[in-house]
Amino acid sequence: MSADPNKLGIFVTSPEHTGHLLGIVRAAVRAGMSVKVFLSFKAVHITKSGEFAELSRLCAVEDLVICVASYTCEGYNAEVVPPGLTGKQMATQTYHGLILEECGKYLTL
Repeated sequence: MSADPNKLGIFVTSPEHTGHLLGIVRAAVRAGMSVKVFLSFKAVHITKSGEFAELSRLCAVEDLVICVASYTCEGYNAEVVPPGLTGKQMATQTYHGLILEECGKYLTL
């Protein structure tokens, strides 16, 4: 499988980048790209911010995923799925590997 040049993968590790993340996703969507976002490490705290609702609207359901292990490590109950997500969007680092394979463009925040 070759990477799609019209897909942007974003690996997010810190909530301090939420503003940049939203700006990049907005711009990519305006440009007609699909965006896959994986929140890991401390970035899982973004799910508790006011900006998360916009992020979940900008991304297709299957394209916004959080690392369930990081979510648990940060003190959240993995059985309680954040608003705007489904249980399928609580995944492992395997999803991060899929982003690397599928997306022709990739960045880390």
